[in-house]
Amino acid sequence: MRKLIFAAAAATVALGAAAAPAFAQDDTNPVFTGPRAGVILGYDKLEPGSDRNSSIRNDHGADGLVYGGDFGYDIATRGGIVLGAEGEVTGSTAKTSNNPLDATAGGFGRVKQGRDLYAGVRVGFLASPKTLIYAKGGYTNNRLDLTASDGTTETGRHYNLDGYRIGAGIEQSLTPRTYAKIEYRYSNYGDARLEYPNGANTSNFDVNTDRHQVVAGVGFRF
Repeated sequence: MRKLIFAAAAATVALGAAAAPAFAQDDTNPVFTGPRAGVILGYDKLEPGSDRNSSIRNDHGADGLVYGGDFGYDIATRGGIVLGAEGEVTGSTAKTSNNPLDATAGGFGRVKQGRDLYAGVRVGFLASPKTLIYAKGGYTNNRLDLTASDGTTETGRHYNLDGYRIGAGIEQSLTPRTYAKIEYRYSNYGDARLEYPNGANTSNFDVNTDRHQVVAGVGFRF
């Protein structure tokens, strides 16, 4: 699965390189240069990875809407290449419920997506003076809000998960200051720690949790 995603991202960038017109070879493009900020909304799916179970049951994932804001800074270079750094703060409506007394559920009842923090970079090619095709990648920290039960007492806790995110997308300049984009992102979380109500944390332990998102966004360049 990961190999296919990396291949798709590489193919997207290669397509952009092939489509980059001659105009970009001699001049930088001011449309895709400078700081930006925007909002995003889209589809969100969290599910167990292929080789290790998570607190979400294997027979279904957690689906919902991802929403939030992003910000970044881009530099359009000669040759039609655009380099950028970016960050995101998002939330999600995705959740699922288990039988907390089922041994395969690990004592977890409701599992709900919490906030997600992302920091990464992107690189793209100008397919036209107003169209950017790009790939992205970076670090993501996700929080899962849990309702746990031992059959007598229910408690609220959090999982903090660390992982990586890769993706690809298309951004279209609407005016010299505004833009719209659509992108696919895949995240994998390999480390987790349990946070208790008093703020204490366990040591990191291994997990394998996948996340798929398709989002659209609009934004403003400063």
